Amino acid sequence: MAIPVIAVFDVGKTNKKVFFFDQQYKIVLERSARFEETVDEDGDPCEDINLLSSWIKERLRELASLKEFDLKAVNFSAYGASFVHIDENGDPVTPLYNYLKPYPEELKKQFYGQYGGELKMSTETASPVLGSLNSGMQLYRLKYEKPELFKKIEYSLHLPQYLSYLITRKAYSDITSIGCHTGLWDFSKKDYHRWVKEEGIIEKLAPLYPSDAALEVRAEGKKYFTGVGLHDSSAAFIPFITSFQKPFVLLSTGTWCVSLNAFNSSPLTEEELKNDCLCYISFRENFVKASRLFAGNEHEQQSKRIASHFNVATGFYNRMLYNSEIAARLKAESDIVEPARHSGDLITSGFENRDLSLFTSKEEAYHQLIMDLLKMQTKSTKLVLNGTSVRRIFVDGGFSRNPVYMNLLAAAFPEMEVFAASVAQATSIGAALALHNHWNSNPLPSSIIDLKYYSASELTI
Repeated sequence: MAIPVIAVFDVGKTNKKVFFFDQQYKIVLERSARFEETVDEDGDPCEDINLLSSWIKERLRELASLKEFDLKAVNFSAYGASFVHIDENGDPVTPLYNYLKPYPEELKKQFYGQYGGELKMSTETASPVLGSLNSGMQLYRLKYEKPELFKKIEYSLHLPQYLSYLITRKAYSDITSIGCHTGLWDFSKKDYHRWVKEEGIIEKLAPLYPSDAALEVRAEGKKYFTGVGLHDSSAAFIPFITSFQKPFVLLSTGTWCVSLNAFNSSPLTEEELKNDCLCYISFRENFVKASRLFAGNEHEQQSKRIASHFNVATGFYNRMLYNSEIAARLKAESDIVEPARHSGDLITSGFENRDLSLFTSKEEAYHQLIMDLLKMQTKSTKLVLNGTSVRRIFVDGGFSRNPVYMNLLAAAFPEMEVFAASVAQATSIGAALALHNHWNSNPLPSSIIDLKYYSASELTI
């Protein structure tokens, strides 16, 4: 008998994956690919949207033909801040511009000068000023730099919704993409910001469709339900908000370490905005306050420096255990800590200024690196904790598997319960769970997330 499954396409900047999940949300099939980037008309690197589109369609045809599986539903998750601009025939009329593409300074001054300044706009839209990462600004740029091309646009779809459009041929917007540092959404009015309407941008945005709703599709001789796609950060949050009722903060770790609090609905303050806070909107249309830290990037760079100094492999820390004696000794010598510094959007811990010859071993240097990073992480996470009743922190991603980091994090938050949370393919499972009621008659499983508790030691950092 064929196994009922949902297929989820998980499209990252580097890796493109598709998973088949059974009704217990176990992976029963996986496909993956990596593509070379192309360039836009300015020579800036960008995703090859035609190559990606072909891969999506080919994989779906392949998977739908497998007789051992009964395809019941399809959904998509993908990176945000990226628009696919389509014409009346549904064909892209521009490259898929990279969200790191430099933004013209004069155009930025024009926009913020017209609409009340950076602080006012950032507060109203819960979006720090991030240039092209504010995807609404990409549309503003097209309007003023390429007006004839702008006129050809029927709809501008964020990437997850474009991937869904490839299958459904129905154009919709999704609140998890619209509500994530785009500059498009007025969080106090719970509607598009007035600039979106005054500039005629709203005419290019497809109607909003519920994140947990589905469209019925008939293709390849099969009938199945298809979601409209989710922003990847919002999708990764779904396993947690569907599994836990008590308030918590999720610290999602990777290149960026993002603290997410769905139990903090207070408006963003000027201090929070200056410290790289923003708001997301969850698939249930609730506000999620978030703070970001570029800690994973600094960890990568500084651990390489430690490895070079001590002449060891770059992944030396992967099997390193937490040493409380080293941590206590470093804490006692904390007067040599270099001050933290700001460098643009990157917040550095100060470890880069340390003289590694002061450390007797790679273990000692690495413990100091994590202690330095966690001084910044503590400040960042507390920005979304303040004024809430949250008493639990879940950590997922790379640092959740790092005992040095986890033990020192527990020491940094002695009043909290700190857990390492392991979710296999959290982003993909989140996109699958969003459509649970459309394809799966079983109750939600209770074993999606594995937790490991870390108790606070006497050390406080």
